Amino acid sequence: MAMTGPDRLAVAPLERRDAPDRMDRFYATVRAIVRFWVWFFFRRVDVRHPERLPAAGPVLLCINHPNNLIDSFLVGAVLGRKVHYMATAALFRNPLLARFLRACGVIPVYRKADDPDKMDRNVDAFAACYAAFDAGRVVAIYPEGTTHAESRVQRIKTGAARIALGYEAERPGRLALVPIGLTFETRKSFRGRVLVSFGEPIAVAPYRGAFAADSVKAVDELTEAIQWAMEREVVHVERIESGALVRAVEEIYRGNLERALAEDQGVAPRQIDPVRLSRSIVEAVDHFKTRDPERVERLWQQIQGYRATLAAFRLRDEAVRAHLERRPGRRRALGSWRAIAGFPFFVYGAVVNALPFYVPRWIARRMARKETDYATIRLLASIVAFPVFWSLETWLVWRVAGAPLAIAFALSLPLTGTIAYAYQVGVGRLRRHARLSALLLMHGPEARRLLAERETIVEELDRARRDWFAATKGSSF
Repeated sequence: MAMTGPDRLAVAPLERRDAPDRMDRFYATVRAIVRFWVWFFFRRVDVRHPERLPAAGPVLLCINHPNNLIDSFLVGAVLGRKVHYMATAALFRNPLLARFLRACGVIPVYRKADDPDKMDRNVDAFAACYAAFDAGRVVAIYPEGTTHAESRVQRIKTGAARIALGYEAERPGRLALVPIGLTFETRKSFRGRVLVSFGEPIAVAPYRGAFAADSVKAVDELTEAIQWAMEREVVHVERIESGALVRAVEEIYRGNLERALAEDQGVAPRQIDPVRLSRSIVEAVDHFKTRDPERVERLWQQIQGYRATLAAFRLRDEAVRAHLERRPGRRRALGSWRAIAGFPFFVYGAVVNALPFYVPRWIARRMARKETDYATIRLLASIVAFPVFWSLETWLVWRVAGAPLAIAFALSLPLTGTIAYAYQVGVGRLRRHARLSALLLMHGPEARRLLAERETIVEELDRARRDWFAATKGSSF
């Protein structure tokens, strides 16, 4: 296929598939900036099986799309190779943004919903992908076609399969197709956790003969294989009505399940695979919904009643759980000492970091039209807000107190900001615990009933866990 016009991707063909894939200087600079902000925005980014991505040669990445632009930031940050993302051509309407995206190697794709009269230009997109593959590059596509907030992989489009099979027909045996799953602990919270999971490469060669005989059938079969491979790397809730129950069980019982695994199988907490654990909860819910739906309904009613009581007293499950677990006195004393010693740092950090922290959050709340937009808008606003406000504050200190103090002030900003945020989270937790303590003093019977409701739910989940493990012979653990 010939490439024409502004969608052409400038790449130099490589003779060997195992030749090193070097980043250009511009992309490397952008990636370094993105890596810093990913580190800043997320408390932890876990990467599972990165060795499944070939170190060289053409690769097509198929990624689920739960969190808008954040998804591309994460994949680019954890990969040591340049990634050419396929993105909607609507992003290229702004000339300045289009120039930046092309410099980063982004390939425009015309969607029927956005540009119904330009669908024929996707021939250029396919050609750009093939040129990148010929150069031994990595191309990334989001086969779902759009970002979404559901705990599942939506039915994917056929584009990834058509690209893979089209290239396989021209260059047999060269392309590696790798699924990637992104799972967020929470999409909207600052300093959350995220897992980037690389799946086993999908062999494209077995579909080549079928593609030559019946291209539509082969594309459908490979699309189905990609769908299953992507679902294996994320927490996929097949029945959408099960989603609320799965989330409720995770919220209430995840800690108990992790401790049970540690005690029964000697698994260290850091060795527990979060996706595998969440997927097992999904499997257990589906298991009991099929075999004992009345039991599931009773559990759901108990959870709904417990949540209604929490809402009535403006409490969170975290406070009730912490009260029932009752931390040792030594740990409580250590926490109190840290709170006292950290208070001056919290006050200082909160004052000097208030604007760069709260302004992006305010902007995100005002501009985000859906849940999947919030984190992206907040991160992009933070990338601008923190340097601007920190520079302005440092300049003011320099004007008032001189250069040495201005340098010390600038160095203190990120450290005290981190301390202030951690302290604020702790204060919020302490406030919720204090509310529960006040409830126990003023409304003893209601508070004790709330504690008893949670204990009853946990006991029922304990029984369900034992029954499920017995029925599935230990499940996947």
